[in-house]
Amino acid sequence: MREESDGRQAGDGARGSECGDPAAAVTAPDGGWGWVVLAATIIVLALTLAFPSCMGIFYTDLQNEFHASNSETSWVPSIMTSVLHAGGPFCSVLVERLGCRATVMLGGVLSGLGMAASSFSRSVEELYLTAGVITGLGFCFSFQPAVTILGHYFVRRRAFANAMSSTGTALGLCTLPFLGNYLHAELGWRGSFLVLGAVLLNSCVCGAVMRPLGAPERRRGPPGRMRRAWSCLAAFLSKHMAFDQLRHNARYRAFAIGITWMMLGFVVPLVYLVPYATAYGMDQSRAALLLSILGLVNIVVRPPFGVLFSMPWFKGRHLYVFAWALLVNGLSNSICCVGPGFGVLLAYVTVYGLSMSVVGSLMYTVLMEVVEMSRFPSALGLLAIMESVTLLVGPPLAGFLIDRTGQYFHVFFASSAVVASSAVFLMVAFYWLDARDRKLSKRGRAPALPEPARPPVDLAPGCQYRSVPTEGDKDAASANGAENVTSI
Repeated sequence: MREESDGRQAGDGARGSECGDPAAAVTAPDGGWGWVVLAATIIVLALTLAFPSCMGIFYTDLQNEFHASNSETSWVPSIMTSVLHAGGPFCSVLVERLGCRATVMLGGVLSGLGMAASSFSRSVEELYLTAGVITGLGFCFSFQPAVTILGHYFVRRRAFANAMSSTGTALGLCTLPFLGNYLHAELGWRGSFLVLGAVLLNSCVCGAVMRPLGAPERRRGPPGRMRRAWSCLAAFLSKHMAFDQLRHNARYRAFAIGITWMMLGFVVPLVYLVPYATAYGMDQSRAALLLSILGLVNIVVRPPFGVLFSMPWFKGRHLYVFAWALLVNGLSNSICCVGPGFGVLLAYVTVYGLSMSVVGSLMYTVLMEVVEMSRFPSALGLLAIMESVTLLVGPPLAGFLIDRTGQYFHVFFASSAVVASSAVFLMVAFYWLDARDRKLSKRGRAPALPEPARPPVDLAPGCQYRSVPTEGDKDAASANGAENVTSI
């Protein structure tokens, strides 16, 4: 992202590397076609973020088909989720080259082909490649540009738009278990994967309506000369990864460490909830209903939470609300240890869903407060890479624990400890940082700030908008009369 005064021109996001034809930046509409883009983003998130959690419906079938252990089987949703997050830098390059619309559509094709190909797998290792890597990469290419372009269409209403888009995950959790359970009963796991591959192609339709706000794309001219390999690598890392923020921004460093640790146990209960319930005699359809109820709780709760957290009182307090909700979310996993009855698990998914709604609504909002907006894309990319490591090893470690002990409740205890400890770490770390900043302010010294913004980076059309200031921003901007132009 970059900031320039209103009197300067913003470079065309789609121009060639050596071209330099300026184009006027486009004002974010905060409505209009943006509502269509919001609806498309909700569907994309339903088809991508919620999908790995619904793989638990086919968990037992995959174990029996390939004679695999819990640990070996759990690598399938684990790789899928990890690649979804780890592919961020590659997705960023595609967005720069192709734009958000084309990248979302490419992701839809990849995820659909990956699930269709997985229906022909003859070993669990083939599933790692098809359902894990290919489908996960398609999810990444669909999910991240959809969230990015939504930020271009909404500025004043961004908190509300983010909260509404997060209901897409809840929508997927509510509907995909029903669909998966029906397909499983009618077609088996192979036929189900083939049909689900066709369903995932709907991301292409959603991507088609995400039209760019910028000027029409101009084709790139041939590069003037080849850069050296190390120079290209350094430029890539500098542009798409926020290592400088990790070194110099203490708040981002604390947030990144806390979220990375949280992801080690955050998604594990969703992967093992259905196998846990069916292992103790619960019918498959009732076990799948639990995931749907979890999604329904999120659908009902997230929109009002989005409106609530947009109120002025919560400004500056989002992190603490987020951490308390994360603490409740972690402790709720211990409810599963009471017993595998439907009533107990219903109480669990209700509490888990309520706390998950707050966590999902505030996660990106907190990150936007921790780093300056000009560094948000690269900060999100690095955070996604860090998350992918724990997302990759979490479910297999839980599967290994089940294989060694033969009991599922150890997994929920471990998840409870991991998530709750990450919440405590975030609260303590940010309380200490806030106290340090207050102490510095009393001494008349400004609190330590992150490094200044990097030089501007040109991106594709549709990844450029004019930031419309909020009321507080207008007061701050009145001193210099500058209007910010932001490019992601």
